[in-house]
Amino acid sequence: MPEETAAATTPTTGSRSLSSVLGRLGCGCAALVVVLIVVVKLAWGSTDIPRIAPEDMASRAFRQSQEAYDIVGLKRTVKPGVENIGVSTENTYGSSFCYDGGLLGLEDKTIDGAYRMSHRWALDHVPASRAVPGLRRLHQHLKDNGWEVTSYRDGAKDNWDLFVQRDDGAERMSFTWFPDREYFIGNATVPCAYDPHWKEGDAGPAGDDQMPPVFGPAQ
Repeated sequence: MPEETAAATTPTTGSRSLSSVLGRLGCGCAALVVVLIVVVKLAWGSTDIPRIAPEDMASRAFRQSQEAYDIVGLKRTVKPGVENIGVSTENTYGSSFCYDGGLLGLEDKTIDGAYRMSHRWALDHVPASRAVPGLRRLHQHLKDNGWEVTSYRDGAKDNWDLFVQRDDGAERMSFTWFPDREYFIGNATVPCAYDPHWKEGDAGPAGDDQMPPVFGPAQ
């Protein structure tokens, strides 16, 4: 093929391929160059974070929660906010910092302007007749749709837990049902993003002022 022929030709004077240069340097130098390339990639891994507004990432987390809610088969609607964490219904957004592992991942530093949005919901008075088959159905659905199940506890008489992730953990969801209290909690966390409106001196992660709409079954 023409492309293969062109790639196989000897470089003209004034240009050399990386492999020919490394060959002249010797294998020891070649290994050193490879190590330096790895170091540079690790040091600058955060450059892959997209620039997306917090409200858009919040909506993405909300949609993930809503899809799971529908699969479990829950029907009630939940107003925004929470009155008593761990007891009452909940429908809230959360925002946290994103971290860069630094050179070789030896230290964690917050990435200026980067944030990670999550949506948390909770519902009281969820009986076993709905929670147990719903969680089993959700577990299978997520497995079938590309999510990695990192933990699943079929609790029987104890608590039920389901933790999943995808894209090497950039996106995560978790679900827990407490049989003794008939209390169901869900959480969806989406990947890090840069706030397009972030400026030097801004305090706190972007998106911490977001308020979700009423939560419930998809219309």
